[in-house]
Amino acid sequence: MNVTLLLLLLLTGSIVTFLSGDKLASKIALLFSVSAFAVSLYLLMLFNQGEIISYMSSWMQKPNVSFALKADGLSLAMVLLTTGLTPLIILSSFGNSYTNSKNFYALVLFMAFSMTGTFLAADGLLYYVFWELALIPIYFIALIWGNGDAEKRKKAVVKFFIYTLAGSLFMLVAFAYLYSKAGSFILEDLYQLRLSETEQFWIFFAFFAAYAIKIPIIPFHTWQAKVYQKAPTVGTMLLSGIMLKMGLYSVIRWQLPIAPDAAKTYMPYLIGVSVAGVIYGSVVALRQKDLKKLLAYSSLAHVGLIAAGCYTLTADGLNGAVYQMIAHGFVIVGLFFAAEVIFRRFETRKINELGGIRSQASKFTSMFMILVLASVALPGTYNFVGEFTVLYSLSQINIWFAVFGGTTIILGAYYMLKMFQNVMLGDTNTKVFADVTLNETIVFVTIIGFLLFFGLYPKPINELVNPAIQNILTVINRS
Repeated sequence: MNVTLLLLLLLTGSIVTFLSGDKLASKIALLFSVSAFAVSLYLLMLFNQGEIISYMSSWMQKPNVSFALKADGLSLAMVLLTTGLTPLIILSSFGNSYTNSKNFYALVLFMAFSMTGTFLAADGLLYYVFWELALIPIYFIALIWGNGDAEKRKKAVVKFFIYTLAGSLFMLVAFAYLYSKAGSFILEDLYQLRLSETEQFWIFFAFFAAYAIKIPIIPFHTWQAKVYQKAPTVGTMLLSGIMLKMGLYSVIRWQLPIAPDAAKTYMPYLIGVSVAGVIYGSVVALRQKDLKKLLAYSSLAHVGLIAAGCYTLTADGLNGAVYQMIAHGFVIVGLFFAAEVIFRRFETRKINELGGIRSQASKFTSMFMILVLASVALPGTYNFVGEFTVLYSLSQINIWFAVFGGTTIILGAYYMLKMFQNVMLGDTNTKVFADVTLNETIVFVTIIGFLLFFGLYPKPINELVNPAIQNILTVINRS
């Protein structure tokens, strides 16, 4: 099966949604997103049967650029995350109304198309094109349909755009240099390069500039909380659930194998910075009074731990990072959706104005509680599998990395449970809180079902991802 069909389906869906009109836009977008997920599952079936999932065609002659796509277990895991979360994110938006909704949903599908292309690209310049394309729709989604004061929103979104674009330009320069050495942008050709220590240093940190901003890793995180808060919840879900995984995936796929000696040399510092982000995000989350900002800083802490796992350069670290990417994608989308459900009923995200929801909405309370427990890596949830594996890998490098990295669980349990207590418990609120609708229930149950099923039976994902990680480690540890 031609892997380009998946990209064409998402791109066609974006165009058809735009042309459909405002009344049908959401339903058509949902139809195409579900179809894309079905195609992704079919690709997975073919991959498990031993079929090579790839496509290559000449794109440009000078420079020599190929339209090259290839999916191994790692790429497929990220593609399934993207195409699996996209219909849930679209369905979660059905309780909201958007002006020019055809534009809104077309941008959502175009962003899914760009992110999917980023995960599949096997040519450096093609990868860069998809990487940059993903920035355009989220810019407009946050700017046009965001919330709060328009000027403050514009300032936050422009800062995010400039930060991300500036970091990406360093990556483009790195690719240009690599092309001058290899005569090709093809990933396997770049893997074969034997760069000097100095060359690896500059290439490694050129990539780091792009990825540290996208993930984000402190001190490159300053755009994150404001954009998460100002963007509409659909935009926040796309950013936190999928887009930041582009940076983490790229660390494993591009940065570490191309400049492995630099990665080994600076490993302790990179892990240290990543773990510092865990502590910083957790401490700042303790002080938040806005529900969305609390979840934003919670996400910062968790992705810091994932980044630390990536930079361990061990099988456990890389595998655990991928497991946690997937788990974090689902749980953070669920938590931001819970915050949106609360805002729909109470029209506020201030924690001190909430409370007393449990007595009015027992179903919502139960599902929200499961998501909170998954967020703090309760055993039996897939988050536990990811965080335990990453912490174990950190302990192999230095026990103190694991100790400080573990603060994401300890502090996370404190601020998440305290938030749950303040938001959900207490005396019955004077405002009426209707229990979850059918659409809302489908989103919550799907996310919770995924987290619990793979928390108890993680083998399918482990077997999908591990061979690709072993291949990448072979490149990293080449003599």
